[in-house]
Amino acid sequence: MKSKKWLVFALITTLSWGLWGAMTGLFANETIPSTLVYSIWALTMIPPCLIALKLIAWKLDYDKRSVILGCSIGLLGSGGQMLLFQAVNVGPAYLIFPIVSLSPIITIALSFGLLRERTGKFGALGIVLALIALPLFEYSAGPAESQSQGLLWFALALFVMAAWGLQAFFMKFSNESMSAESIFFYMTITALALIPVAYAMTDFTQEINTSGSVLLTTAGIQVLNSVGALCLVYAFRHGKAILVSPLTNAGAPLISAVLAIILMGVVPSDAKMLGIALAIIAAVILAIEPEDKTNIEKH
Repeated sequence: MKSKKWLVFALITTLSWGLWGAMTGLFANETIPSTLVYSIWALTMIPPCLIALKLIAWKLDYDKRSVILGCSIGLLGSGGQMLLFQAVNVGPAYLIFPIVSLSPIITIALSFGLLRERTGKFGALGIVLALIALPLFEYSAGPAESQSQGLLWFALALFVMAAWGLQAFFMKFSNESMSAESIFFYMTITALALIPVAYAMTDFTQEINTSGSVLLTTAGIQVLNSVGALCLVYAFRHGKAILVSPLTNAGAPLISAVLAIILMGVVPSDAKMLGIALAIIAAVILAIEPEDKTNIEKH
């Protein structure tokens, strides 16, 4: 029986990020700027990082290649988040997020071309359906005109999409030469290193709620994001990037949407309902897609 470790970790990522998205919407607090939320998220990366390092007896990969690859992965992820903050400040979020959500296209293209990853026709269908579903989840009707600063928001959205697509590819590529735990360690270090940047971007002239209950709630929600990120690294270690990337990126918003309907009584638009249907079909297809004999787990 072929290993499905990648699927287990991918589903944990999907569930964690889905809950994270739903809880973010449920407990949204406009008195905490996104830059400070980023700082809290970076701090919540520490506990899972320590647990991961303990699992490998603290044997961190610290050769030059590992450091460069690990930090590159971390900077692409965290740096993309910084650019996203700026993009939504100058442009329409209802257009920015659909663009960013297409990052798996880059991951799939690079993995197909450079890593020679392949899947059958059934798996290809699942990938296509997932890619179609992604922008539908993020799309919402917006004003005909926005306060965006020219096309700056569009350029930033493309940079974020490219950064996150490259990050996923390098996660898979790096897993061939270094441990998943080491990759996550460098992701944590780079996330923490960018906290001063997030702090500098914060507008402290606005009202900011820093009460203990709000900070603890925010941290609790962000832990879900961090745990999902760690499991994503493991998913890329054990599975194909062309399957892991579309499954996690389509599955997470699917769970968020379903929970929003249940917990908040949100009535999805027709586009989101179509996205939900396509994501469910795609997730089932990718989950049952048999792996090639040449891709049986080596780890």
